[in-house]
Amino acid sequence: MKTSSPFRPLFLLVLFSVLCLNAFAQANKTKPAPSAARVVIGIERLITPEFLPYIQNKRLAILTNHTGLMPDKGHIVDLLHQRSDMKVVKLFSPEHGIRGEADTHVADDMDPKTGLKVISLYGKVRKPTAEMLKDVDVLIFDIQDVGARYYTYIATMASLLEAAAENKKQIIVLDRPNPITGLYVDGGVGTNAKQPVIGPNYLPITHGMTIGELARMFNGERALKKLPKAELIVVPMQHYKRSLWFDQTGLPWVKPSPNMINLTTATLYPATCILEGTNLSEGRGTMQPFEFIGAPWVDSEKLARQLNSYKLAGVTFKAAQFKPDSVVDGIRIYPPKFVGQTCPAVQVIVTDRSKFESAEATVYIMHALKTLYPTQLEWKPVRLDGLWKTDVTRKRLQAGDAPQAIIASWADELNYFKKVRSKYLLYP
Repeated sequence: MKTSSPFRPLFLLVLFSVLCLNAFAQANKTKPAPSAARVVIGIERLITPEFLPYIQNKRLAILTNHTGLMPDKGHIVDLLHQRSDMKVVKLFSPEHGIRGEADTHVADDMDPKTGLKVISLYGKVRKPTAEMLKDVDVLIFDIQDVGARYYTYIATMASLLEAAAENKKQIIVLDRPNPITGLYVDGGVGTNAKQPVIGPNYLPITHGMTIGELARMFNGERALKKLPKAELIVVPMQHYKRSLWFDQTGLPWVKPSPNMINLTTATLYPATCILEGTNLSEGRGTMQPFEFIGAPWVDSEKLARQLNSYKLAGVTFKAAQFKPDSVVDGIRIYPPKFVGQTCPAVQVIVTDRSKFESAEATVYIMHALKTLYPTQLEWKPVRLDGLWKTDVTRKRLQAGDAPQAIIASWADELNYFKKVRSKYLLYP
């Protein structure tokens, strides 16, 4: 009689374990690795013994919005307003409003929760005046940025810094993560290349910095222009690393603006925001803004083939369609293009976010549209050149220059910016 080997059950157990581990690895290979410890953000550290003395017994003005939250969703305005050892005297509002309920321009108002006066810095006034600051000791900035030069919150912070410097007010910037990592630096700087970096107009499309690092740079570079510097305090994060994507920080995602739905939106935003300078839609008015390239006259299959022919790393393009609405997720959107019309489109799908070069994708997208739709494509020079910070890119595309040559021309200005940037980084 044939007897079974005494090692056979052990062998089968080992084999089964290996198969299970392999299946688990395959199922989880696209999931982000969590940070070793949750990132502790600036607002959490502001109220610790290390930083609290800076605001105790002071008159405070806060520039924030609905993203100025603790991880438990407590808002910075409510948190500081209820304390008896300091006084919040007024609020400043960026684009979209203090509570994030406006789509674009906002007016002066009153905060319904605290009764505090809200002064808009995204209307006729973009920088606090001396009159606005005369009853203020300390300015506080706390807003979640998305890592792209286009986003207006950076400009609002730069204006606050400038006002603080000119009026000799202390300013505290509470740091938060760069959602698309602090590593990716790309895109042309344009007409302000190789100059002291004192504001967003001197940045490439993706800057690879946190809001606190940007504040340090904007303030530090002012001396090179013989401009007054602000008394700046950046409250840094703990447990933050430059390589972290937002979904690896352990923090809850809060839409920084009505169209910044999730991390996918933020990842694609540097690439497809460029469509605002054309007569095509980037998907505003849908629950997937910045994921589409479309218009009623687009041939989805042909455009997808053209874009895929470039073989861009970390991304693919798929034929799709969308129908914009003026109200998305209960919020009225500034009238998007083609409201109510079904738009043939290409959906931009990120397959490897660590390899996707969103700033360079802007050039390929515009090249594809010019190649396929030379008569239907409309360039909006003021907006398009404003996004690129130069008219050179548009003119070179119109002249038929290859995307690779245009991108290569950014090298010197990017190298200059990277050297400046390196002096102001806070995190490994």
